[in-house]
Amino acid sequence: MNRGSCIPSVPALSRRDFLGAAGAGVALASAAGSLAAKPAQAQSYGGSATPLSPDEALQRLLDGNARYVAESGLNQDFSKGRAARAEAQHPFAAILSCADSRLAPEIAFDQGLGDLFVVRLAGNFVNDDGLASLEFGTQVLGIPLVLVLGHSGCGAVAATIQVVEEGAELPGRLSGLAEALRPGIETALATQPADPLAAATIENVRHNVTKLETAEPIVSALVAEGRVKVVGGVYDIATGEVTLV
Repeated sequence: MNRGSCIPSVPALSRRDFLGAAGAGVALASAAGSLAAKPAQAQSYGGSATPLSPDEALQRLLDGNARYVAESGLNQDFSKGRAARAEAQHPFAAILSCADSRLAPEIAFDQGLGDLFVVRLAGNFVNDDGLASLEFGTQVLGIPLVLVLGHSGCGAVAATIQVVEEGAELPGRLSGLAEALRPGIETALATQPADPLAAATIENVRHNVTKLETAEPIVSALVAEGRVKVVGGVYDIATGEVTLV
């Protein structure tokens, strides 16, 4: 079975400070100082500084993935723009992806460093720490798009299927991971799919898209205002193609 196991440094913004500001629903921008919320900027490979809408950000991701699949990528020099990135970051999309070593979002979507704000953990599910990072990305950095990205052959999903169907006991903190994945996977297995792993992977993505869309107080408000869109996708490790689900 295959198994797969950041938030930028912001002066004067401790995790406790950030969570307190988020809970109050105010003072987040001021706590982050000069990093007040701003629209995402199209900056890579000579792009303009035109703010991106959620749909434009999604299309940019899909176009980049098409280039990657076709092996015609534009981003091959990741040292380019290093000096500018030292001054500020303007990612146009946030990715909640699995930590599987075979999936690197910047490469899979043919984006440069500074374009994507990536949160990774095995099973690509929403927990409190990951949500705090995505709140930072959407509220403070002005990211208009969040993509929950699962992948084929996910070991975390496969292990959770064993827990649900066979009562398997996982060692260490893996049992907690399986419990976090259980809701979406149980929904998929209840339909008795022909391919349980594929169906569970998709349903886990969908479940976490819903969790983000309704995550109060920050992300849900931004979604309701139309400033942020949350979508789900599955990456095929064999082909490199991302399919929206």
